[in-house]
Amino acid sequence: MMMMMMMKNFGMTLQALTLLLVIALLWNHAAASNAEAQDCCLSTSDYEIPRRIVVEYQKQTVESGCKIPATVFVTKKGRRLCAPVPEKSEWVAKLIKKLKKNVRRRRQNGKRQ
Repeated sequence: MMMMMMMKNFGMTLQALTLLLVIALLWNHAAASNAEAQDCCLSTSDYEIPRRIVVEYQKQTVESGCKIPATVFVTKKGRRLCAPVPEKSEWVAKLIKKLKKNVRRRRQNGKRQ
């Protein structure tokens, strides 16, 4: 009789441990998925963005987990505007060139002071 009670308790303990292990694995998987989430452009616009409102740009790649490659321009108000990659759009390439030139100019002016 005592042996049956011990076996029953062992079975319940094993079930509880299995349940805890499954919960821990699912929790870990959910945390890993959230860590990889990022804000990606789902499409791009050929509408030319005025230079005066752009403060920086970033490249979006498929390798970084996004579905499409894109150029993300960040405006003075913090908005993120999705544009084609520079290889596919001349105005994007020109805007990036201007932004890089301004960064170089600011760095040079900063060194002189």
